[in-house]
Amino acid sequence: MIVQAITANRLSDGYVVYLTERNSWSEQIEDCQAIDDLAVADDLLRRAERRAADDLVVGPYLFKIDNQGGQPVPLGRREILRTTGPSVGTDLDRR
Repeated sequence: MIVQAITANRLSDGYVVYLTERNSWSEQIEDCQAIDDLAVADDLLRRAERRAADDLVVGPYLFKIDNQGGQPVPLGRREILRTTGPSVGTDLDRR
C-alpha cells in the first residue's frame, strides 16, 4: 500500500511544512496527514494548490512516507533532507 503526505514551503519564511488532518500546515512531519487513498491524495493536493494560490504556501506536492512505530518517516533522499532542516550553515549572512 502506498502512503503519501503533502509538503510545501511556507511563503512567509520558506520553511518546509506538512498538511495536517486539520487542513492546516505544520513544520513537524509528525503532524502530517497520512493518505493511503490515491483519489483522496489527488483531491487534497488540489486543495493545497489552491491554498498556494492564496499565498500561504508555495510548491505543494505529494511524497511517499512509511509508518514506523506510529510515526511518519519520509521515503527518498530529498524528503529525508527536507525533514532535517537547512543543509547549509544557518549562520551565513545573505547580504
